[in-house]
Amino acid sequence: MSKHTISVTVNGESHTAEVESRLLLVHFLRETLGMTGTHIGCDTTSCGACTIQLNGTPVKSCTVFAVQADGAEILTVEGLDKDGLHPLQEGFWQEHGLQCGFCTPGMLMTSEALLRNNPDPSEQEIRVAISGNLCRCTGYVNIIKSIQYAADKMKTPVEAD
Repeated sequence: MSKHTISVTVNGESHTAEVESRLLLVHFLRETLGMTGTHIGCDTTSCGACTIQLNGTPVKSCTVFAVQADGAEILTVEGLDKDGLHPLQEGFWQEHGLQCGFCTPGMLMTSEALLRNNPDPSEQEIRVAISGNLCRCTGYVNIIKSIQYAADKMKTPVEAD
């Protein structure tokens, strides 16, 4: 199997590694870089548990080869907020948007891109945005409430101490 040297920036940190041509990005992130927040679910793009952001766009990392990410900026759930909880993470906590938590990293990465591009989404816009992410536990109601919570929190200016 041929190997290639790739360089990526993951959560603001540069990484260079030699990878096999067939190595999927999800496996590179989890096994090579130890970023296990990106979950492996179906390996067929059906569930969205492996969703990360590649150059600012949510992608299912189970169908991207690591060599395709050469030179890219990658954001994983571990990089959402290094100083505490991102408003989305807080929203999922406060509004009970998770049960088993398996879908949560993908939901968070998809939702972050949604709110970055549309800071005040309607319920329908949220439903469409997360439609590629499956949850088998919650019925989505609290996930939507969690995203709405984050949208509201991100709109509210932070008061200075």
